[in-house]
Amino acid sequence: MIQFIIGEKGKGKTKVLLEKANHEVKEANGNFVYLDKNTQHMFELHNRVRLIDVTTYPLTDSDEFIGFLCGIISQDHDLENVYLDNFMKIARIAEGEDVIPVLKQIEAIGRQFSVNFIISISLTKEDLPEEFRDMIIAEL
Repeated sequence: MIQFIIGEKGKGKTKVLLEKANHEVKEANGNFVYLDKNTQHMFELHNRVRLIDVTTYPLTDSDEFIGFLCGIISQDHDLENVYLDNFMKIARIAEGEDVIPVLKQIEAIGRQFSVNFIISISLTKEDLPEEFRDMIIAEL
């Protein structure tokens, strides 16, 4: 399953994503991973949430990012939720590049391995592809 926190840059999406991760980890049995573009929020996350700075890995495009996600999932059979902050940057999606193929791959991976993806993305509701609009949980 995919859920989206959407809005323009600087509207508070990261804060909502951090709060969601910290709230959900208290009631969960599985493991949680938070992917970001830096480690700035390390001390804001519950200690059961693993923070990964994606920019420290030599990923060059969205296909490599998908492989990176699959690697994380393959190493943790108890993985329950993956939080993706600054999605376009960490997924290596160039400005103007179609986001639909990447989102469809993530959706399929989530279904296959029973992992939830919560994505913070700098898009408005109108910019998010229509097929994903019913997955919006917060619009800022």
